[in-house]
Amino acid sequence: MRELNYWCELAWLPPGEVAAGVLVTVDGTLITEIATGVTAPPGGAVRLAGLTLPGLANAHSHAFHRALRGTTQREKGSFWTWRERMYGVAGVLDPDSYLRLARATFAEMALAGITCVGEFHYLHHRPDGRPYDDPNAMGHALVQAAREAGLRIALLDACYLTGGVGTPLSGVQRRFGDRDVDGWAARAERLADGYRGERDVEIGVAVHSVRAVRAEQIPVVAEFSRRHGVPLHAHVSEQRAENAACVEAYAATPVQLLETHGALGPRSTAVHATHLSDVDVALLGSSGTRVCMCPTTERDLADGIGPARRLFEAGAPITLGSDSHAVVDLFEEARAVELDERLATERRGHWSAAELLNAATAAGHDSLGFAGAGMLVPGAWADLVSVRLDSVRTAGADPAHLAETVVFAATAADVHSVVSGGRHVVVDGRHALGDVGTMLAEAVAEAREEKSV
Repeated sequence: MRELNYWCELAWLPPGEVAAGVLVTVDGTLITEIATGVTAPPGGAVRLAGLTLPGLANAHSHAFHRALRGTTQREKGSFWTWRERMYGVAGVLDPDSYLRLARATFAEMALAGITCVGEFHYLHHRPDGRPYDDPNAMGHALVQAAREAGLRIALLDACYLTGGVGTPLSGVQRRFGDRDVDGWAARAERLADGYRGERDVEIGVAVHSVRAVRAEQIPVVAEFSRRHGVPLHAHVSEQRAENAACVEAYAATPVQLLETHGALGPRSTAVHATHLSDVDVALLGSSGTRVCMCPTTERDLADGIGPARRLFEAGAPITLGSDSHAVVDLFEEARAVELDERLATERRGHWSAAELLNAATAAGHDSLGFAGAGMLVPGAWADLVSVRLDSVRTAGADPAHLAETVVFAATAADVHSVVSGGRHVVVDGRHALGDVGTMLAEAVAEAREEKSV
């Protein structure tokens, strides 16, 4: 790639201030220079109108859940009834159809300003549990999909060995599991070997949940993370029933179980962390474990509201994810962290816009193993996300409160330009792949065609 200049009308720069006339020089995949106070775009520079942010990081995604959007809203139920509907989609995908669905889903993310995704991957094998000829075929499809859509990816290969605390895998769950924890580790090693040295791909690991991984198996996943220096993510305390089953089996909460078996720490991320005790909060905070909040999914599935501010103040950095993709909009996820806190406490003003933008950018990238991202500084990944300030949602913004306007009023539809790793993947609101709506419609229809969802 040749050196390029991008002139930003306005840009959000460290330590959280908006500057006017910012010239960003990009060489290949990295930012090489930032200059402020440049009153007009120099010759040859690409002009970026509105407010330019660092790339957003979607720290928790299940790409195949995108096929469920809008189909589960009539039911009166819970997370557990929704899960049965999700299994219907999980049961029909193969590497080719998953590539098409994931590519369209990741392209939707790019349109929303997301430049890196943490894909929590457990759809490993054939529907009957038999491995494909390449046991990592589904994982390779996800990596290819991210690359074609213009995203970096942390593929978080999930260990998933039991159907519940003390119960075997059954039905479609069999495609999630390897024969045992050593079989999972061998497959994950092979996956990691295939991408070693690839800068745009991080192979991390995941404990799907304490329902899916027994206590004595957790250290194997934690050791993989330590040995390779890669992220470890886990669904944690999303449902009260999960907590009750864990306490009954182990006399410990999920957080306590993960801590006892070495799965907490600065490389780890607890996803959801909704129903926590004071001890849980202290353990997550003191260990520096990140917590990924997914407010739209947590509302959609009636999970509850997690103690995000208490976790942050205890020392646990907060990140954001779209999870089940009921919507793909990290501005919505960011403001929901504050607005849900208001509902829970009946008070306003828990989070600043700068804190929420950091959760959507630098903190999220860190949690996915891309520490040099999510900031507009020399040496960082060349990710530039430009948001319109003249839409019906953002028009009339006070120049002194632009970060607040973006966090509390803008939507993904206001993103008009996305440079991801030096590649201009979204121009004037259109993705380089073409009509993403049509791509999604075709891929979702294919994912549903064999099973009524």
